[in-house]
Amino acid sequence: MSVALPRVLFVEDDPTIRETTALVLETFGFEVRVTADGQAGLDAFRAEPFHVALLDVMLPRIDGISLVRMIRETSPIPVVLLSARSEPLDVVAGLEAGADDYVAKPFDGPVLAARLRAVLRRAERQADERRVVTIGDLELDAAGMSARIAGRPVSLTTTEARLLIELAQNAGVVLSRAVLLERVWEHAWDGDTRLVDVHIQRLRAKIGRERIETVRGAGYKLVR
Repeated sequence: MSVALPRVLFVEDDPTIRETTALVLETFGFEVRVTADGQAGLDAFRAEPFHVALLDVMLPRIDGISLVRMIRETSPIPVVLLSARSEPLDVVAGLEAGADDYVAKPFDGPVLAARLRAVLRRAERQADERRVVTIGDLELDAAGMSARIAGRPVSLTTTEARLLIELAQNAGVVLSRAVLLERVWEHAWDGDTRLVDVHIQRLRAKIGRERIETVRGAGYKLVR
């Protein structure tokens, strides 16, 4: 019996990077749908099912960050950004738009494949999780990748839900950024804590700033 390969929507305007990266990902067991600009990527996303999206930031017609926002309007699928611009403001802008991860150019093909596998594993674990966690008026439905506050639904992306689950399962316990990187993103090798900080800010905007406490020099904890 054949097993369906994970489908990647890959949007990249540089033909050399587009072709070589697609070949590498196919070698590592992905089915890759490539498009050369943001509008074509959006059209493909709306027409076909994908497991993960890999988007260049600097795209013609619709830029990568805008494309992330459009995907997030209807889907929680993992989104990874590719960018030659790794300055903090560029990284933060992409993450705040709803991306789950980012990879700076130039990148190593096997490492990129591993990062995609990592975000897919997180999504799969999230789908398999059935336990509902309740803390005060916050109710987290891990299977549905959503939360409710006093009965009011709060939509979460896959990574936001995974981060909130990790905090909720350790409510009252301080978790360092390094621990959160390892447990939620599964790639502590680059040690970039901006991923954690930006997602914490996004979670606070959705569930209330007072629910997640910053412990200076130590990390974050969900208040009981």
